[in-house]
Amino acid sequence: MFLRNGLEPWHLLVVALVVVLVFGSKRLPDTARSLGKSLRILKSETRALKKETAAGEGDGEGKAAPAPRER
Repeated sequence: MFLRNGLEPWHLLVVALVVVLVFGSKRLPDTARSLGKSLRILKSETRALKKETAAGEGDGEGKAAPAPRER
């Protein structure tokens, strides 16, 4: 197997170091805040979509009508 151990602690440290180097320490709080807002919006939209889908299943909306019997 190629990824036997998955992510080890030093992998996360390297990723954190690269992020700090790329974005700079001054922009990290703003970037994290923006990412958090985006994730909250995505979460609320998926909840609304699930509720809408569940409500649509209850009233028969979106279901095909049964085919008429042939005699």
